[in-house]
Amino acid sequence: MTTYVVDFFHSSINFSIKHMMITKVNGTFDSFSAQIEADEIETFKEAFIRFDLDVASVNTRDNSRDQHLISGDFFDADRYPKITFIKNAVEGGNDKFKLHGDLTIKDITKPVTFEVAYNGHVKSPWNADTYGFTCKTIINRKDFNLTYNAALETGGVLLAEQVHVNVELQLNKM
Repeated sequence: MTTYVVDFFHSSINFSIKHMMITKVNGTFDSFSAQIEADEIETFKEAFIRFDLDVASVNTRDNSRDQHLISGDFFDADRYPKITFIKNAVEGGNDKFKLHGDLTIKDITKPVTFEVAYNGHVKSPWNADTYGFTCKTIINRKDFNLTYNAALETGGVLLAEQVHVNVELQLNKM
């Protein structure tokens, strides 16, 4: 198997959630690590994939909101400092496939499936073999005991249950 490393300057783990029923709040996890080994990186077949996100690195461009997100109302980062994804299986192939795995948030593990697009392979200006992927999924935050919410005076709730996750990956062959 070949080992691949994430180019952290050209990769991101992003999320969005509907806020007050009328708009979306976007955020990222600025600190994460990955272990990726594969025989066939273009399709993640026969691959070992693990991501660990540092919960305290959540960034929504609003410090008070970020502090609330790492508190006991949401992620409880002091007790649960990591979010982990581990690949179980891959379905399909070519440029689009499904990546099945286990997502653990707050010690609750649930299966999740990412829709993955393989965006191609290039040689970088530094002669590195570089591969690009876009990975998307939607999770229900309540499945992971992320239940904080507030009713709005005009009806509805402050936060939707569905969280859209988008991962942009640039991988370099080690």
